[in-house]
Amino acid sequence: MELTTNSGATVSVSEVAFGREYNESLVHQVVTAYLSTARQGTKAQKNRAAVSGGGAKPWRQKGTGRARAGTSRGPIWRKGGVTFAASPRSFEQKVNKKMYRAAMQSILSELVRQERLVVAEEFTIDSHKTKDFVAKMEELQLSNVLIIAEDLDEKLYLASRNVPHVAVTEAGAVDPVSLVAFNKVLVTVSALKKLEETLG
Repeated sequence: MELTTNSGATVSVSEVAFGREYNESLVHQVVTAYLSTARQGTKAQKNRAAVSGGGAKPWRQKGTGRARAGTSRGPIWRKGGVTFAASPRSFEQKVNKKMYRAAMQSILSELVRQERLVVAEEFTIDSHKTKDFVAKMEELQLSNVLIIAEDLDEKLYLASRNVPHVAVTEAGAVDPVSLVAFNKVLVTVSALKKLEETLG
């Protein structure tokens, strides 16, 4: 299939990587798994077994007029353990390579269909100043955009890092969450070929 660049030229790309039918359930599963993997899962509380103290029976079983108690570290006591204490856990979900590749192909294909994928011959700026980057964005009429380059240029990174709703990444570091998070995705021809090589 053919994609048209912003300068009017055409680029041939793989039908497998950029012409796949959209699979919403697969994309949802992969995006959810990707976000879950980023969760720390370090929340921890102490149950009655983990709280120090409480080994001795607070008072005798009968004759005091008070409710029977076997420990002073039960959940209803001050300094007691938590009833259903949280413990560290992993939120990681298994996604095999074939599923991940298919989801990425599905997302890129949908971006092409919705005309949200903008292909540029190249994307560079001469300085690391933010105002120069903003001017270039206004020239291309782009605002909420993910920029994918073959290799991360230091000037481009420095110029764009303080601009809201803009992200710059390498072709090898593209993830499904970034692709669906922005209104537009600007990709250079060299980065497009690298993506095609990886996903084709």
